[in-house]
Amino acid sequence: MWRDFLYMQRSDRRIIVALLCIVVVALTVVWLTGGRQEGEGRENSDSIAHFRRTKTYAQPTRSVRLVPFDPNTADSTLLLDLGLQPWQVRNIYKYRSQGGIYRRKEDFARLYGLTVGQYRRLEPYIRISPDYQPASSLVGTTSVSMAMPPSASRISDRAASYRHYKLHPGETVDLNTADTALLKRVPGIGPYFAGKIVKYGERLGGYVHVSQLDEIEDFPASALPYFTIQSPVTRRLNVNQLSLQELKRHPYINYFRARAIVDYRRLHGPLRSLNDLRLSRDFPDSIITRLQPYVEF
Repeated sequence: MWRDFLYMQRSDRRIIVALLCIVVVALTVVWLTGGRQEGEGRENSDSIAHFRRTKTYAQPTRSVRLVPFDPNTADSTLLLDLGLQPWQVRNIYKYRSQGGIYRRKEDFARLYGLTVGQYRRLEPYIRISPDYQPASSLVGTTSVSMAMPPSASRISDRAASYRHYKLHPGETVDLNTADTALLKRVPGIGPYFAGKIVKYGERLGGYVHVSQLDEIEDFPASALPYFTIQSPVTRRLNVNQLSLQELKRHPYINYFRARAIVDYRRLHGPLRSLNDLRLSRDFPDSIITRLQPYVEF
């Protein structure tokens, strides 16, 4: 091979030597540039790792300082020194800005995100000012009675007696005209059942029998003798005009009964009376009797 190379023409030898030189130069350039890029990549990766370490772990830490505090007045600096997180402090400020008041130590335990361990650590240092207790706690004390003028004291006594006054046996209230204040004077009726009575009467369209109160869940039977109905005027439903959705809103008409009414109108025309529905299993005699005061045609 070398003998052939020596006996080549001079121009061919020059071409081969030039190609070899080009290959050597190219390999040298690739080796040099690849080494620098590798070094730069390692340097960049080291700087990124350092940035992540400093960003994640190089945050300043606050020393916990447990001191007595009132959660109704403590500022953010004091709350952070107690070991609370910034988002917990924001929740406290939000609660207070909406009118929230911590009246007892246990109220502070409702803070969102507060753990049992945090509360037990802070509980001995919670101090609730008496100024944040409800003013009703002062009623009946000597200081308040002395501070109230005689006229105001008499008005307060009359209001208290009216609030606690209940009907005596034999006294009654009209079920269709009584408001919640009057209903609460019935023995056994408080705000809950007073509201239930009014709402159920509105859904019915008016009461026609006192026994309809038994349809309210857990209604006290002992309260029934205190009710009467003096004007049984009801709001009637036109069953030939109302839609299925409107019909089923009545307590005595569920979805299946409303659909039966709509189907009858579609197949046979307008209803003339509820007796037209007696063949439907959804309208037994008891339902027809209960619905009679509330429908029209």
